[in-house]
Amino acid sequence: MKRAIAGTGEVFSSVGDLLRRENPARPVYCVHRNIYRDVAKSFVDAFPGRVLYAVKANDDARVLRFLNEGGIRHFDCASLAEMEAVVSACVDPTCYFMVPTRLRGAAASAQQHFGVRHFMIDHLSGLAPLVDEIDASNSTIFARMAVSHNAAKQDLSSKFGAPPQDMPTLLSAIAKTGAEPAVAFNVGSSVTRPVAYEHAINMLSEVLSLLPFKVRLVDIGGGFPQHYPGFPVPPLDDFIEAVRAAAATLPLAESAELMVEPGRSLAATGLSAIVEVLLRKDDRLYLNDGMYGIFWELRFDLHDRFPARCFRDGKLLEGEEQSFQLLGPTCDSTDVLPGRVGLPTDIRPGDHIEFSCIGAYSLTGRTTFNGHYSDRIVIIDD
Repeated sequence: MKRAIAGTGEVFSSVGDLLRRENPARPVYCVHRNIYRDVAKSFVDAFPGRVLYAVKANDDARVLRFLNEGGIRHFDCASLAEMEAVVSACVDPTCYFMVPTRLRGAAASAQQHFGVRHFMIDHLSGLAPLVDEIDASNSTIFARMAVSHNAAKQDLSSKFGAPPQDMPTLLSAIAKTGAEPAVAFNVGSSVTRPVAYEHAINMLSEVLSLLPFKVRLVDIGGGFPQHYPGFPVPPLDDFIEAVRAAAATLPLAESAELMVEPGRSLAATGLSAIVEVLLRKDDRLYLNDGMYGIFWELRFDLHDRFPARCFRDGKLLEGEEQSFQLLGPTCDSTDVLPGRVGLPTDIRPGDHIEFSCIGAYSLTGRTTFNGHYSDRIVIIDD
């Protein structure tokens, strides 16, 4: 059944319903409303602090709205454009400007037009330009500490973050501006073991012990992983419990509060992509979407494939499977998905494949290379 809901666009009762009705020739991206609501509620209920959704993971208006409906009220934004997307889609949101670099004038606009009170720096040279644009007395400025761990698939402190030994000077300088000083770190992307957060919090404890004052807010960043085929990770509860236990030892102010910036762990599971098989050459399948489109994140050394299931004439195609190599539609010979995927042996051109758990860093990275681009996004209400 197809219908419309005000402010959301097309709604279908299931993926099969969409395929039977339309047999789409172009890729279709499906936002699963109930999954996003449930994932948001679960994370907010589990984490012992303030949950900020990292908008960069997926800034689609429907995704923002359904996460908001699930209980996400705080949003980690990297630009004015992301703030505009948030306030346009969500009810009563609070935006945070949590990047150490900003376009000139952006901090002033963020505070004046979006009510932003939380900002970030990672070097003394970034403090004066920020304070010149904002009302420091009504702001919180985070000093970001560089920290990394081999449990993370990507190091996010090679570009941003102050060395731990510089943090006391940086925090004291923030305090002198009249702003509230706070601390932040990000241990990396797709962290595979909770010990990474314990390591970072222990490093932070040493920094805080050197301060002549106590801070109230600690932002532990993101990095919470998503399970993908061939990429098993511990459950989210293991990470949250490790954070909870380690943070309890920090020398913080009595009114202290933890903050967290999940992106992938909130965005991933609620989006799927429907693509069509264009051509089969033995164990190679050519698709109408590829590495320049919805699969662009697979270029990075994280995971190499998404869960997949096949449809024929809108019905699930099952039976004996074999391993296939998947290729995108462009003329670039590197447009090849890195991981092999098990699909029905008799799959053929005209069949559709649904790739699930594809919501993180997918819609935001598509390109128009070779003229292949789809902006068809629908809601699945199953």
